[in-house]
Amino acid sequence: MLIPHPAVLRRLVEEYESALAEEAERGGGASPRVEDLAYTLCVSTGTRNVGRALEAAHRLLATTPPPRSEAPEIGVR
Repeated sequence: MLIPHPAVLRRLVEEYESALAEEAERGGGASPRVEDLAYTLCVSTGTRNVGRALEAAHRLLATTPPPRSEAPEIGVR
């Protein structure tokens, strides 16, 4: 199985959870954006259920170091 890059996966999870929370506030059904993000999460994690996709994503992200907050320095002085 291919493993998504942690930064891409982290961003995807954040976008999905944010879009889902916005929809919950509005009280509407699933928007095309949420459905697209859910599908992409499933494909990225090799699952067929968004709940399992989120579990797999969180497991993968728990084993990777957190993102660096600063860009690495390039040896120019």
